[in-house]
Amino acid sequence: MKRITLDPTSSPLAAFAVQLRRLREARGLTQVELGTLVRYSSVYISNVETAKQAPSLKFVQRADEALTAGGALELLWWSWKNGALIPGFPEYTTKEREAICIRLFETSMVPGVLQHPDYSAAYEAAIVRRGEATRTQADERLQLLSARKKLLKRTLTIHVVLDEAVLHRPIGGPGVMVQQMTHLESLSAQPNVVLQVTPFSLGEERPFSHSVTLLTLPNRAMVGYTETLQRGYLEQDAEIVAGWARKYDRLQVDALPRANSLTMIHEARKELERHAR
Repeated sequence: MKRITLDPTSSPLAAFAVQLRRLREARGLTQVELGTLVRYSSVYISNVETAKQAPSLKFVQRADEALTAGGALELLWWSWKNGALIPGFPEYTTKEREAICIRLFETSMVPGVLQHPDYSAAYEAAIVRRGEATRTQADERLQLLSARKKLLKRTLTIHVVLDEAVLHRPIGGPGVMVQQMTHLESLSAQPNVVLQVTPFSLGEERPFSHSVTLLTLPNRAMVGYTETLQRGYLEQDAEIVAGWARKYDRLQVDALPRANSLTMIHEARKELERHAR
């Protein structure tokens, strides 16, 4: 039988199909053998691997476990399933799941993979109230975010620089913010997480005016990501990304050291606790 070759960049579903086949073959399993492990037929798996059939979440979760994919398949599935994502973001998540190092700079809110569930839920609830998304779309985005948080366990290094404004923007009110600050304090203790804050006093010396993400891939190549209101942009031009990386290096130097950053987060939590009483 002729092997069907898919272009993983053609669609999120094609990306899922290609990744499933790669993981299965890397484990030395046939479609029949994988089917036995996940309790689905080899015909079903063949259809999924050729993007003829969309996989169910149950199949994806079983395949993730059987292939020890660390949540990568579920993350891809949610990228395909969620029609409420801005253009460009599904392409980013495909790269994000491969990254061995993630560097983030956020200007307005805690980045998704570091969010406490109540913080995420409050933000999505506001979008629904404004009529910018349905409740179903918001729930699907929250499920995708939950899958993305598995990056914290399998990515070698996650370096996050937060603008001080992030600590004071009351997403969900004081009670939710207390939980979020406590969550950041807990995450900062993880050996693969580096957390810094850029203080307001940095002023015009802050090298970025927008939120930026830099991903280092297994081959040591880097890609960048940023967003406008309309879409996300995955930047793969090596010269442009190198320029972003130089700015990020400067940002790390100018930001507060880790201990001082943790003190600022702790103080923000204490202030929020007074308002939450």
